[in-house]
Amino acid sequence: MLHWVDGQPAASLPLVDRGLAYGDGLFETMAVRGGSPVLLERHLTRVTAGCARLRIELDAGRLRRELTAFCAELGQGVAKLIVTRGDGQRGYAPSTGAPRHILQSAAMPAYPPQHAENGIRLFPCETRLAEQPLLAGLKHLNRLEQVLARAEWQDAAHAEGLMRDVSGRVIEGVFSNLFLVRDDVLSTPELSRCGVAGVMRAELLEQAQALGIACQVRDIELDELLGADEVFLCNSLYGVWPVRQLQAHHWPLGPLTRKLQALARHLLDR
Repeated sequence: MLHWVDGQPAASLPLVDRGLAYGDGLFETMAVRGGSPVLLERHLTRVTAGCARLRIELDAGRLRRELTAFCAELGQGVAKLIVTRGDGQRGYAPSTGAPRHILQSAAMPAYPPQHAENGIRLFPCETRLAEQPLLAGLKHLNRLEQVLARAEWQDAAHAEGLMRDVSGRVIEGVFSNLFLVRDDVLSTPELSRCGVAGVMRAELLEQAQALGIACQVRDIELDELLGADEVFLCNSLYGVWPVRQLQAHHWPLGPLTRKLQALARHLLDR
């Protein structure tokens, strides 16, 4: 496994790093194929926008150079990028030093092929996502809601969990974004209050619109999800998983899900 800090091989971090102390930073997880990160521009756009919102002074050119060099050495697998605000002293007041870039590698997860082929069962998570518009959409380092949600099930029968917000609206999976299809309209939850705006979610929305598919980004209630014709999840590592079941409710494997799954697979395999 490769580990780099600020463009150099490293195996440790300063104890005063604000990412460790406060979760003060962002991260990206990307597939690497043939020495290149998949959906690189979308990942860089998201982390750059996130740093701007958190007022972390990112050198985007330097980050791009470090990331592409790291992925070239990695070749194949998963690259995780973490950007923290850097070193700080005691207290919440932001530091004025340079941000820190952390790069870690891992093997590509060995997801069971049947998840993509036959669809998955969703676990109904009790953990609710808090509403914080200032952080909504960002892939920030504070992931305790997801940690608690993922601890709710241990069985292999459920591949993912459904997360809702404190008002009961459907938001996302624990590590995925969610789409539904109803009357040939593709919808995905609004993420202006909470949730992570995934890069595969953005890519699929753009691809679907280019194909002339009607798309909506809006609030979705649980009853609407249950009444959908098709439901699927997506992320930047596995692509698209059809959702077949949530508790006693079942959905079919639909044609629009299969079409977008093929597009996602092409993006990840090329």
